[in-house]
Amino acid sequence: MTSTALKNSTLRRTALYVVLIAGALIMVFPFVWTVVTSITPGATLTTTPKIIPDDPSLAPYFELFDRVPFARVIMNSLVIAGASTILQVVTSAMAAYVFARLPFPGRGAIFVVYLATMMIPFQVLIVPLFAEMKTLGLINTYWGAILPTIASAFGVFLLRQAMSTVPYDLDQAATLDGAGHFRIFFQIMLPLIRPALATLTVFAFLNTWNSFLWPLIILRDPLMQTLPVALSSLQGQFSTQWDVLMAGSVISIIPMFALYVFAQKYIVQGVAGTGLK
Repeated sequence: MTSTALKNSTLRRTALYVVLIAGALIMVFPFVWTVVTSITPGATLTTTPKIIPDDPSLAPYFELFDRVPFARVIMNSLVIAGASTILQVVTSAMAAYVFARLPFPGRGAIFVVYLATMMIPFQVLIVPLFAEMKTLGLINTYWGAILPTIASAFGVFLLRQAMSTVPYDLDQAATLDGAGHFRIFFQIMLPLIRPALATLTVFAFLNTWNSFLWPLIILRDPLMQTLPVALSSLQGQFSTQWDVLMAGSVISIIPMFALYVFAQKYIVQGVAGTGLK
C-alpha cells in the first residue's frame, strides 16, 4: 500500500470515528440529562441543563416512593413483563417449529395470513379484547394484562427464520436414533437457535415493559399499575415535578439496560443469523 493510499485510509477511518462518536454523544445526551435532572431537586425543563449539578441530591427518588407505591409498581411491571416474555418465547418457538419443520397442506398460506396480523393496529383490537377479558373476569388482574401479549407474529417469524437455517440432516439423524419431535425440538433445535431466542426475549420484554395503552385500560386499581402508567400519573395538568418524573424514568430504564447489556452479543448474532433488517 502506497503512502497516499495509507493516508486516505487513515483519513476515512478518522472521519468514520468522528461521525460515530458524535452520533453516540447525541444519543447518550438525553439519558445523561434525565439522570442529572433526577438528582437536581426543583429542576425544570425550561432552563439549560447542567451536566454537573450544583447541589445533587437523591431527594426526588425518596419523594417518588412517597407519592406513588413505586415498589409495588415495579413488581407489577416485572411480573407482567416477565410472564409475558416467557410465554411469548414458548408459544413463538413451538409455532415456529411447526412452520419450519412440519410440512402440512396450506402451511405457506397460513403463515402469510398469520404474518399479516402484524399490520393490524392494536388500537383496533382494544374493544373486543376488553370485552373478552371482562367476560373471563380478568379485569384488573395480572392475567388480563398478560394474555393478549403471549402470541407474537413477529416472534414466530424471527424464530422460524432461525430454525430454517438449521440443516435438515440433524432432524433425520435424530429420527434414525428414535427421537420424536419433542426431543428434536428441545435437545436439537432450541440449543442451536439460542441467539434468536435471546433476541426475541429482549424485544418481547422491552415491548411489554414499555406498554402503556393496554395496562392503562385493563388495570384500574392504582396498586396494579405498571411503570409507564404510574409515570404518566406524575404529570400534572398545570405543573409537573420534573425531577420526580425523571427519577421514575431512570428507575424504569435500569432493567431494560441491564437486560440489553447481558444479551447484546446474542442480539447481534440473532439479527445477523435470521437476516432481520
